[in-house]
Amino acid sequence: MKHLISSRPRTGFSILLMAGLTLAGCAAPTIPAGDGAINDPYEARNRQVHDFNKRLAGSGTGGVASRVPPEVQHLVHNVADNLAMPQMAVNSLLQGDLADTGIAVSRFAVNSVVGIGGLIDVAGEFGVRDVETDFGETLHVWGVGEGAYLELPVIGPSTQRDAAGRVVDLFTNPLTYVLDSPERYVGPLASIADRVFKTSRRGDVIDDVLNNSADSYAQARLIYLQKRRYELSRATATELEYDDPYAN
Repeated sequence: MKHLISSRPRTGFSILLMAGLTLAGCAAPTIPAGDGAINDPYEARNRQVHDFNKRLAGSGTGGVASRVPPEVQHLVHNVADNLAMPQMAVNSLLQGDLADTGIAVSRFAVNSVVGIGGLIDVAGEFGVRDVETDFGETLHVWGVGEGAYLELPVIGPSTQRDAAGRVVDLFTNPLTYVLDSPERYVGPLASIADRVFKTSRRGDVIDDVLNNSADSYAQARLIYLQKRRYELSRATATELEYDDPYAN
């Protein structure tokens, strides 16, 4: 029988630790979230990428959700959320948050077994809250500053810290190492589809916020930084206020 765990875990976690330690040593100090400071030394390049992303968004990706039944979208979301729980558990553990680690493991176990592989959010129906985190938040907890603002092709607004976190998160889901192909790709594909559905459902609001603003780049940058800093402030004693313009 083919073994399930190969040398990939050692490679993956080595990259994870190297990236984290490198960023911890060289990233810019954290900008106080409350003062609204923006560090954007790559604005010229970022604006070019922003224009590309706007053209891409208007090339027919909008309205995808209207062509997929809501029931199917809901199932895709449940599967994506469930298969991401092991990754949430790893990042919560790295952040020293044992409570969220336990919740993520519990949600995955219950929904995988009782919820038919995650198609049904049984844990949620019993009042077990969801866990959402990533390696960008782990770096924040470790004291790594957010660095410069970046706009990434296709992905959109980010920061140096969050961009590095996205790369490391390619290796933080244990399912990557215990599942054979093609099963290991179900989670990432479901996550991408879920993100497309969510963006499509909010397409009109996004168009209104960005396309009807005098400077869509500056608006997108401000919204992202405010939202991200608000999310990360949950790890501190005080929580910032944030009114999400994209909220349904």
